[in-house]
Amino acid sequence: MKIGCPKEIKPQEFRVGMTPDAAREAVAHGHEVMVETKAGMGAGFSDADYAAAGAKIVDTAEEVFAKADMIVKVKEPQTVERKRLREGQVLFTYLHLAPDPEQTQDLLASGATCIAYETVTDNRGGLPLLAPMSEVAGRLAPQVGAWTLQKANGGSGVLLGGVPGVAPANVVIIGGGVVGTAAARVAVGMGARVTVLDRSVPRLSYLDDIFHGKLVTQFSSAGALAELLPSADMVIGAVLIPGAAAPKLVSRAQLKQMKPGSALVDVAIDQGGCFETSRATTHQDPIYEVDGVMHYCVANMPGAVARTSTQALGNATMPFMLALADKGWKKACAEDRHLLNGLNVHAGQLTYAAVGEALGLPAIPATMALAS
Repeated sequence: MKIGCPKEIKPQEFRVGMTPDAAREAVAHGHEVMVETKAGMGAGFSDADYAAAGAKIVDTAEEVFAKADMIVKVKEPQTVERKRLREGQVLFTYLHLAPDPEQTQDLLASGATCIAYETVTDNRGGLPLLAPMSEVAGRLAPQVGAWTLQKANGGSGVLLGGVPGVAPANVVIIGGGVVGTAAARVAVGMGARVTVLDRSVPRLSYLDDIFHGKLVTQFSSAGALAELLPSADMVIGAVLIPGAAAPKLVSRAQLKQMKPGSALVDVAIDQGGCFETSRATTHQDPIYEVDGVMHYCVANMPGAVARTSTQALGNATMPFMLALADKGWKKACAEDRHLLNGLNVHAGQLTYAAVGEALGLPAIPATMALAS
């Protein structure tokens, strides 16, 4: 198979879809790997690194898309990239279609087979290709939230960990999954007073055990959140419904209950955001203010630490990428129901129900796509 890796063109996105190690593995399996020149520079990988791994360096993204049987990326294809996709081509990347009708329509029109990292599953009920970036985003969330709280950035001027004689900041984390746990680890380490909300009592029990009482766990409800918001200095949204739009958990009316200069960090923004006032931002212009509350809603947070993120993502995606290349997408998905769960679009049809529900579009079962 001809595998293509273009340079990411989303603003301030420095990650790359394949590491040189992944390219080397693919070449060892007998495949041809094409990498757009300078695709890995943002993550610290040179063209020479890819060439040494056996990849072919090509000058333009157009050539990558035109020649490759499978495109391997990080972020959802941008408008110009979607126009380059063709019928029968496989796209393997993050898609986050539920809040993005324009991308969805373009992918349907392309005729391509699109497999989304974020809906591939595993035997434990987890999301193995989303988890590495969730870990990164979760660990970043308290850091960027602390920066947002600085007075020069419009925040309240509260130091997350306080100092002797001055209380630390109150951090509320909505969601105790991979993102929430990673965020709690860093926020607790920075000395903040942390409360984690979740609807799973076993998960709350687990968090209580691993943090040895260093944070407060609370069953998540609208009432519990409403009680916590007035005293919160930072709220981190860490909720996820796989493949579907994130629920709106903090309304605009509730912002008036919050302290001026407090910070909302929406890690769920890729799926539409979990605050009513959330809108996607970039690393170049990451924060904005609504009713005195600062919002940090960068849609590709892990891109800020591109080297770590690329390596972590590459470790997770490589086995699936090799399976798709070695067997072809149909056989690979037929033999692995977890990879089949990643199929979102095939030959002009949606194949993921949650996306269809979010966008009001018909969707067929992914198993039907295998028979087509």
